[in-house]
Amino acid sequence: MTKAKISLLPPAQQQHCEPVTCNNCGIYQLCLPLGLDQGDMTLLDSVIKRKEIYKRGQVLYRPGEQLDYVYAIRSGSVKTYVGTGDGRVQITGFHVAGELLGLSALASRRYSNEASALETVSVCKVEIDRLDEVAQKIPSIQYQMLKIMSVQIRQDEELMLLLGKRNAEERLAEYLISLSRRFASRNYSGTQFRLSMSRLDIGNYLGLAEETVIRILRRFQESGLITADRRSVCLTDIRRLSAIAHLDAAA
Repeated sequence: MTKAKISLLPPAQQQHCEPVTCNNCGIYQLCLPLGLDQGDMTLLDSVIKRKEIYKRGQVLYRPGEQLDYVYAIRSGSVKTYVGTGDGRVQITGFHVAGELLGLSALASRRYSNEASALETVSVCKVEIDRLDEVAQKIPSIQYQMLKIMSVQIRQDEELMLLLGKRNAEERLAEYLISLSRRFASRNYSGTQFRLSMSRLDIGNYLGLAEETVIRILRRFQESGLITADRRSVCLTDIRRLSAIAHLDAAA
C-alpha cells in the first residue's frame, strides 16, 4: 500500500509504552467500592500481583488452563483467539491498555481461549481466589464485575452485528473508530495510534482477506480519511469514517 510520510505526534508514539493510569484501568472499577483514593492500590495488595511483563508473542494463558488470574493490561496490547476443529485459528478480540482479560473463564474456572502479547505488555494480575474472598465481604465488588462483563458482552454483540450486516469497507471503518474511542477513553490519542496487530490478523478478526484489508486502507488513505506509515495510523477525517461505519462521530 502507499506509505505516506507523516510525523506522528508524541502521544501516538507513547500510548503503547506508557502504562495506563489506575483510574483509566478496567480494574479500577473494582477498586472504587473499596474506597481507594485515585492511584492508591495498597488495599488490594492481597489481591493484585503487580506487575508482570510479557514480550511479543509470549502467551499469557491457554484454553483449558485453570483460571488463576484476571489480567488488567497496563500497557501494550493482547490478542485472544481460539482454534477450530479443522486446525484454523479464529481471533476473538484485540485488547488494549486499561482492559481486562480472562473474565469469560469465571463460570467454568478454565480459560476458553488463548491470549498472547502483540508487543511488550505490562499487566496487573488479579488473583481470582482472593478476589472471590474480597467480593464476599464487599458485595458491591460483584456488581462492579457484572458491569465490566456487560461491557464485554456488548462488544461481542457489536462484533456479531459487524460481521453479519456490514460490508468490508464498513467493517474496517467501524473497527478504526472503535479503536479510536477505546484509546480516547483512556486519555490516549484518539486520532493517532499504532495498529499493533497485522493486516492478516485484522482480516481474520473482521472476516476479511488480508488483501481486502490492505486495499481498503489504501482507499481510505487516497480519500484523505487516514494517513498511514507501516503500523502507525492517523485518522484525519473521523466524521467521514464514522459516516461510512454508520456511527455518530460525536459518540
